[in-house]
Amino acid sequence: MTPELVIFDCDGVLVDSEALSVAALLGMIKLAGGSVSEDTAYEHFLGKSMKSVREILGRDFGLDITDGHLTDMRVELMRRFREELKPIPGVKEMLPRLGLPFCVASSGTLDRIRYALDVTGLLGLMEPHLFSAGMVTRGKPAPDLFLHAAASMRAHPRKCLVVEDSPAGIAAARAAGMRVFAFTGGSHAGNPTLTARLASSEPDFIFADMLQLPDLIAGLGARVRAS
Repeated sequence: MTPELVIFDCDGVLVDSEALSVAALLGMIKLAGGSVSEDTAYEHFLGKSMKSVREILGRDFGLDITDGHLTDMRVELMRRFREELKPIPGVKEMLPRLGLPFCVASSGTLDRIRYALDVTGLLGLMEPHLFSAGMVTRGKPAPDLFLHAAASMRAHPRKCLVVEDSPAGIAAARAAGMRVFAFTGGSHAGNPTLTARLASSEPDFIFADMLQLPDLIAGLGARVRAS
């Protein structure tokens, strides 16, 4: 069926931020005395909240990430956003054509979501429907954030479509009982390991051109009617 609500992840879906975020994260890890490859960072941390990232770094990598480390990383990330962050190509043109209610549900903090959308000129299109992992107990890959967004927008989970760029986000959408499209149009999506993991997550569809999304959604309803 045609969805009643489209839920967008932010990083890597609306704004082309994943490469910038990973670079800032790797810098923080280095300052904390660790060493993690870019591929490892994408595998373990993409799409997850900073709370989860901090826990994984302590549990699996033996790194003590202090509040000071986190503050320094956020300052560096905001600098990179201010100077380098761009919207995903086609997003500004696509959203007015969507013809459906939509919202943002991201693992970032609410301040970070708003800042990223503001510097890319998207905030006015997305407010006030912004949902952060800080609003729920468990971040992705748990379904809590998507379920919270759906409830807040008065939409049944099975009538929601999630647009995600990470395996953790796809798993969260699946656990919430929602359809999910994997988006591979961000600058980070050329990473072959990430591409393979996205495919193995078995989203309903994989696409790379945001301008195609309205037609892809319309096709969902058309396929149901034809059957």
